[in-house]
Amino acid sequence: MKALFSLFLLTTLAATSYAQIANDNSFEVQIDGKPYKTQPRRIRIGNYWWVTANSTKPDKSVRIWLGSYENKDIIETGTYLIVDADKPDTKENKKKIQELGTYKGIAAVKYVEETREPRMEYHVGKSQNGDETITVKMGADGFLEATFNCSLAGTYWKEKATATVFGGVGRLINKMEDKAITKTTGYDSSIDPEGNGYSKQGKTDTITLSNGSFKLKIN
Repeated sequence: MKALFSLFLLTTLAATSYAQIANDNSFEVQIDGKPYKTQPRRIRIGNYWWVTANSTKPDKSVRIWLGSYENKDIIETGTYLIVDADKPDTKENKKKIQELGTYKGIAAVKYVEETREPRMEYHVGKSQNGDETITVKMGADGFLEATFNCSLAGTYWKEKATATVFGGVGRLINKMEDKAITKTTGYDSSIDPEGNGYSKQGKTDTITLSNGSFKLKIN
């Protein structure tokens, strides 16, 4: 009973401690033919800044990173080559950008969707080296605008039995708190299954993102 009360209390505190900030940012894309619209944010994940477009019920996130082939963040008007999200800065990608001279830089795209609550299973998609592009325009008004289409390599993830058993109520509390933060702030919180007690399943597929566009206030 005490553990359940703690779960309720932490979820409530998370929901009241973070306020969703209204803004003029917009993001829309067709995911396997189904419309997806939300407000994007620009957040720092690790050493890089990502454009993230998140929603809940189910938890869902589309992330886009724009950078140079030296693996540095850049946001400038131009066309970016969409590359392998796990290995963006390969010699092949660097050579292609330098020789063609038509790309401002490279881009990586990642998609995560909760397929079984509460964050028990996920569907994950990552961009590949498929000669796809994202077109970016940085306006004088401080808004970053972009259009894109791409195909992602899809994989499925399931929470390990050991993580469920040994994590117990504490792991469940953390999940619910993260979900509350995601819902109230628009920022994804601990949504990635990789390295967080989940195992990759054998099933794979292709996730298609089409007619994608976003508008995001940068400065």
